[in-house]
Amino acid sequence: MAFPTAVNSQVTDSVTQANVQVIADAPAMAMGSLYQSMAHSMGLAYENAVAQQQNANSLGQAVVTKCVSSLIG
Repeated sequence: MAFPTAVNSQVTDSVTQANVQVIADAPAMAMGSLYQSMAHSMGLAYENAVAQQQNANSLGQAVVTKCVSSLIG
C-alpha cells in the first residue's frame, strides 16, 4: 500500500484487491475463450465433413443412375 495518501487505506486496499482479482482471472478467461474457439472450429469441421459425405453420396447415386440407364437403353 502506498503511504502517505489522502484516501482512506481501506479504499486503496479494496481497489488493489479488485485489480489483483482481474489479473488473476485473466489466464482462466483466456483459456475459456480458447476452448470455446476450438469447439466452434471442430463443429465447423464436422459440419463440412457431413456436407462432403452427402455430396459424394449424391454424386454416387447419379453415376449409378447413368450407368443403369445406359445398360437398359
